[in-house]
Amino acid sequence: MSVLTRRIKVGGVEIGGGAKITVQSMTNTKTENVADTVAQIRRLEDVGCDIVRIAVPTMEAADAIYEIKKQTSIPLVADIHFDYKLALRAAECGIDKIRINPGNIGDEDRVKAVVNACRERSIPIRIGVNGGSLEKDILAKYGSPCPEALVESAMRHVRILESHGFYDICISLKSSSVPVTVAAYRLMAEESDYPLHLGITEAGTEYMGIIKSAAGIGALLFDEIGDTIRVSLTAEPEAEVRAGIALLKAVGMRRGGVQVISCPTCGRTEIDLISLANEVEKRLSGCKKDITVAVMGCTVNGPGEASHADYGIAGGKGKGLIFKHGEVIKSAPAERLADELIEIINKD
Repeated sequence: MSVLTRRIKVGGVEIGGGAKITVQSMTNTKTENVADTVAQIRRLEDVGCDIVRIAVPTMEAADAIYEIKKQTSIPLVADIHFDYKLALRAAECGIDKIRINPGNIGDEDRVKAVVNACRERSIPIRIGVNGGSLEKDILAKYGSPCPEALVESAMRHVRILESHGFYDICISLKSSSVPVTVAAYRLMAEESDYPLHLGITEAGTEYMGIIKSAAGIGALLFDEIGDTIRVSLTAEPEAEVRAGIALLKAVGMRRGGVQVISCPTCGRTEIDLISLANEVEKRLSGCKKDITVAVMGCTVNGPGEASHADYGIAGGKGKGLIFKHGEVIKSAPAERLADELIEIINKD
């Protein structure tokens, strides 16, 4: 399955239509606390986030957008539920995108006001449907938050915007169930050509959330479905961004930076491979070089198995070998292996 969607623009970032897949996250600060929110947005940008969503539950939060925008450069999305006045104020204050479901904000006049405010400022709207908050009549029709229910709900909101001549739309259909989410996005990809924001909602802690997100988002990306992603975790937002970038690299949809590969432990291993691999990965986390680094457990077949790596370590008893492109360049004591490897990488 290959899906080419329409293209929208969020600030200076393009989504859909063959543009690169972007990684998103959301702040967990009180938006009206401008200093804390700006600091977190900058941290997210530092780890590679492309778009940041902020919560806008009050008029004070909406008012804060103006000052936050002055102090940041990354595109910002206002997350709004039910109150159309918050959307209008967010638009006035310079927000780059609004996440709101038009069917939930009241009569036609309110919808029209939001549409006009967004159209005048070229602000796209993301329709976000969650399995846990579907309309009562749709739940009654299907009996559960199944894929068909998610799609029907999303298309109901889409048609409201289309009825006002608004097509600058992005859609998400999230469930805490990976199979339901994947099936819903596949159905939506057949139903419309609006760009799709992928994610598994309420995915869980960092450990389980990454597994569920990799399974669901990864499956859809291999179907060539999806234009922007968020790995939702019960963790700090920076962890979501790192996981999202790693996921895109794992499926071959983003390059750049360091990729650390390492072998599983086995009975031949005579070095503390787990600690060594974690240390190398941590120390190279800020490296901007486009390289693959291998941490292998033994000298018997380590350099050969990882000959495709730019740099590598092959551990032995109390010592190990350091190699480049499969060729051994030196040996070092076990306690110096990580230091020696990093020095070589930094010097090249």
